[in-house]
Amino acid sequence: MRSRQLPTLFVILTLILGLFCGSTARAADLVKVSTAWMDEHETFLMWYAKQKGWDKEAGLDIELGFFNSGKDIMKARETSAWAFAGVSSVAGMLGALDNDISVIAVANDASLTNAVLVRKNSYIPDHKGENPLYPDVMGTPVLMKGKTFVTTTMSSAHYALGTWLEALGLKLSDVVVKDMNQSQALVAFENNLGDGVALRSPHLYVGADQGWVIVSSLKKCDAAAPTLLVADSKYAEANPEVTAKFLAIYLRAVDTIQTTDPEELAADYQRFFLQWAGKNYSKSLALYDLKSHPVFDLKDQLAMFDTSKGQSQIQAWETKIAEFFARNGLISDDQLKKASAGAYITDRYLKMVAESAAK
Repeated sequence: MRSRQLPTLFVILTLILGLFCGSTARAADLVKVSTAWMDEHETFLMWYAKQKGWDKEAGLDIELGFFNSGKDIMKARETSAWAFAGVSSVAGMLGALDNDISVIAVANDASLTNAVLVRKNSYIPDHKGENPLYPDVMGTPVLMKGKTFVTTTMSSAHYALGTWLEALGLKLSDVVVKDMNQSQALVAFENNLGDGVALRSPHLYVGADQGWVIVSSLKKCDAAAPTLLVADSKYAEANPEVTAKFLAIYLRAVDTIQTTDPEELAADYQRFFLQWAGKNYSKSLALYDLKSHPVFDLKDQLAMFDTSKGQSQIQAWETKIAEFFARNGLISDDQLKKASAGAYITDRYLKMVAESAAK
């Protein structure tokens, strides 16, 4: 029986695993592709794809480079250290101003996992509903003005802090902001520096485990925070097929995430963080992180990047981020114009994936 089943199984696998190639590439034929990531949810999808061998099935050998921040990723781009990367919406916008990069897809929604926290003995959580438009946001302008907050400036966490302040009728200039990377900000707040701290996952979870109270998040302020997949523009333009394959591999992992019970993925998620990032996630934390990052399939991606009726959804989100930083004097008017034009955001490679899938 087994010998008669094998040819059929082989044909099925060949058709499924073709993915732009038609057949699984030999190791010697694989195209090495350097990519840059942080210890966050989006990286799990590509790590998972590599564990399954999906990159090799597509003729690629994707190398996952570890970076501590989006700033570090963008700095490494200056020396052509990577072809593709996963970065925050803020890093993507800022990177497009200073580097030749393109936003080619959305990795996930991180609006729930960029938040402002205070200590459990703080008075801030006692005040809620100051702005009826954002009923879940805590604090008041009188209480917050002049207080000190620790965060990573020019980051999605910084954006979360700013949107919270604006929801309360304040500006960044109305508080004192101490700039530190996420790990330093976490430790500093643990050692009683500041009245609050703005963090993103996974650092956010460490604070929450200590009983710190989430007083606001980008989600609570109705602010979008897509994690972006970006490309070195010159590399992508010179290698469009490789770029489309990279996206197809990631989107294959998206399909798995969307159709698999998180309980079934939790063990792999824990293994990813332990092996790749050196962090020991509990099962409950792994499940929470998986559930807190919605992902988008190809159909959704194409809709978010669609410019047929004017500015795309992604361009609109990135424009709002640029406007926030411009309002606070952190980028220039010329930079705002460049970011608002949205020329660095392209659906070219997503369309290539769709065309290949339709064949």
